[in-house]
Amino acid sequence: MAATDPTASHKQTASQLRNVPGPLLLVGAGNMGGALLEGWLSRGLPAENILVQDPTPPPRLAALLSAHGIRAEHQCHPVSPPAVIVMAVKPQIMDSVFPSVATFAGPETVVLSVAAGKTIASFEKSLRPGRAVVRSIPNTPAQVARGITVCCPNANVSPAQRTLCQGLLEAVGAVAWVADEALIDVATAVSGSGPAYVFLLAETLAEAGIAAGLPPETARMLARWTVAGGGELLFRSDLAASELRQNVTSPNGTTFAALQILMSQPGGLQDLMTRAVAAASRRSRELAQ
Repeated sequence: MAATDPTASHKQTASQLRNVPGPLLLVGAGNMGGALLEGWLSRGLPAENILVQDPTPPPRLAALLSAHGIRAEHQCHPVSPPAVIVMAVKPQIMDSVFPSVATFAGPETVVLSVAAGKTIASFEKSLRPGRAVVRSIPNTPAQVARGITVCCPNANVSPAQRTLCQGLLEAVGAVAWVADEALIDVATAVSGSGPAYVFLLAETLAEAGIAAGLPPETARMLARWTVAGGGELLFRSDLAASELRQNVTSPNGTTFAALQILMSQPGGLQDLMTRAVAAASRRSRELAQ
């Protein structure tokens, strides 16, 4: 499937964000919260509609907030229920922060979590019955607007609230939805942790080049540009990853020789990746308990 046209996606998201039906409360302006905030502002969400609760935003985000006239409060007190409350604090402190924030949620508020390991039920226990909650797992390429976020709504999320959450998250990349919350653990293992697998690929590719005789600086440059360029080609192409791989692989050529090792079974890359995703999925389930 072809990648979404980024220009069309940008215009659609910008239109959605200009029409958010009420205040937006962002709780936590760290790496992910900050990336979201930058995306929202760049796509037209009015700064006067944004409330930020964070006692110590990092300097870069503090400068962004100041430039847009937004104050970061230690504890926000919205004068009316927010249209959406975005929870972007670390999972370790979520249980101490959310109960007080939950009191701001009105009947039309949707709570959107971007915290790993926190279930829908963990938010619902602090909210009044019937409140809408969307659990999501973004990944770190959101920092350069190339993220992918997987979302799961509870039964109270309306079509309009789902569209609102999608628009907010599309400010930093693509969005996918699952109906079964258990699949969030798998998504965490594939896309949430996935950037680390890609970085490891670049790291090990460089080390292999060094072992084969390349100067370290050259090997690291080749690996970085190869992984980044391959990812960009995959992003822009209509072709499946398997087809792109085949297009690079001449019969009995150099790439073919390397792939004979990487694709060997058992013990090849597919076997390793399957085991790695299974291990990450198990750990995600353990952390959510």
